[in-house]
Amino acid sequence: MTMRILVADKLSEVGVEELAEHFDVDVRTGLDKASLVEAIPEYDGVIVRSATTIDADIIAAGTRLKVIARAGIGLDNVDVAAATARGVVVCNAPQSNIISAAEHAVALLLSLARQVPQAHASLVGGEWKRSAFSGTELHGKVLGVAGLGRIGALVAQRCSAFGMQLRAYDPFVSPERAARMGVELVDDVTELCRVADVVTVHLPKNSDTVGIIGEEQLRAMKPSALLVNTARGGIVDEDALHTALSRGWITGAALDVFDPEPKTDSPLFGLDNIVVTPHLGASTTEAQDKAGTMVAEAVRLALAGDYVPSAVNVQVSAGIPERVKPYMGLTQTIGRVVTALQPTGVSGVTLEFRGRLADEDTSALTLSALRGLLTDISSEPVTFVNAPLLADERGLEVSTVSSRETRDYVSLVRVSAGEVSVAGTLIGASDRPRLVEVWGFAVDMEPTDHMVFFRYSDRPGIVGEIGSRLGRAGVNIATMQVGRQTAGGEALIAMSVDSAIRAEVVDEIAEAIGASAARQIDLEE
Repeated sequence: MTMRILVADKLSEVGVEELAEHFDVDVRTGLDKASLVEAIPEYDGVIVRSATTIDADIIAAGTRLKVIARAGIGLDNVDVAAATARGVVVCNAPQSNIISAAEHAVALLLSLARQVPQAHASLVGGEWKRSAFSGTELHGKVLGVAGLGRIGALVAQRCSAFGMQLRAYDPFVSPERAARMGVELVDDVTELCRVADVVTVHLPKNSDTVGIIGEEQLRAMKPSALLVNTARGGIVDEDALHTALSRGWITGAALDVFDPEPKTDSPLFGLDNIVVTPHLGASTTEAQDKAGTMVAEAVRLALAGDYVPSAVNVQVSAGIPERVKPYMGLTQTIGRVVTALQPTGVSGVTLEFRGRLADEDTSALTLSALRGLLTDISSEPVTFVNAPLLADERGLEVSTVSSRETRDYVSLVRVSAGEVSVAGTLIGASDRPRLVEVWGFAVDMEPTDHMVFFRYSDRPGIVGEIGSRLGRAGVNIATMQVGRQTAGGEALIAMSVDSAIRAEVVDEIAEAIGASAARQIDLEE
């Protein structure tokens, strides 16, 4: 029996044609959830873009379903966990639109710098106002790239050809790697905004990056500066941006993305120093053709039972040692914590496997650690398949150490990058995860969705100060631990809390206690 594929969103003709060479293909776009639940039992695979959501109910109804393909990068409209539980492969087309997205960012920058849309509207409206549209030359200016992943690197490369100087913020690109691209790294987004004439945003959207360019960063920019965001809506605070553009804090901005989308009405749209487009980064014939052919090939491989390079829920190996499997989730969590605690870029990461783990094949744990390290800084889903490639692209050298020696635990995993080291283990018959070392301080805490860490000089009153301020902010403390090496020396407070803490509250606490470092970590998916 020929397998059947449902194309639920618009797909390029070349993609449909490639699918039709191997399968019966039905193109049925615009189906609502009820219609999808009714239709999906007849299909072995379904292909979507961003318009259609494949949730747990639809997956449960897909009794023949073996593969879900997203013709693009994001997967926020697919319930990957539900698909994994049912043994359904989920794949995407992660590299299909990177060139188009980079070119669109440059197109917006040029349009903004030379006021192309405004001049066009004026001329077709019957006016000839050459003096009204004086532009900005890019040559010699400083381009600040927030996020030096694949798209950010392509934008930097193209702007280098204009003679621009390159600066970038990316916490997991090494200075050596950046230098090979002709880019100088800065420590944080605020500093990037301060030094750049043009800031272009290419960060992933997560709890750490939402609003990362807000009032403080916009005030830090030069009055002549320009801002471009083609990454995700919400990374730039739109209310703060409206204020900045209205009051002349910056000269102009260009946006391709908004929060929420679609958005057809915004105070920003009434300003004359902004250029806006309706999320067109991937809207080229070439990008759509690439996405179509990539997912067609991925579907063919999945239904043939072959290896799928773009699968995001593929298992590492059926032969993972039984002693290793329970540590995979812990190791990935440790990797995410290390990234959250790391203030600057690093060139290498060291993975230590101690105790009984030293006798096992820990390659799966290395991949788990890389997934954790890269998940919150990558603009595409990080999988066991692409994690090594993404690490290599960032110049991240990975080394491993295995030793039977461990003082207090049967097995221990430690991930170290730059100045940050985090270790964990599993305890009890149910293999409960525990963080046992953070920043060199001994702790014993279960990793949770919301954690916060403060380093400070040991002295009385700190615990009460933190507790009272969190209480006033409406944040409930689940657990709190204090660690120190010597009395009166540097100390660590590690806490699990029931909800995310507002960034300004963390900053206020850090200032009140004179913290040398303060980090909130949000692991909630």
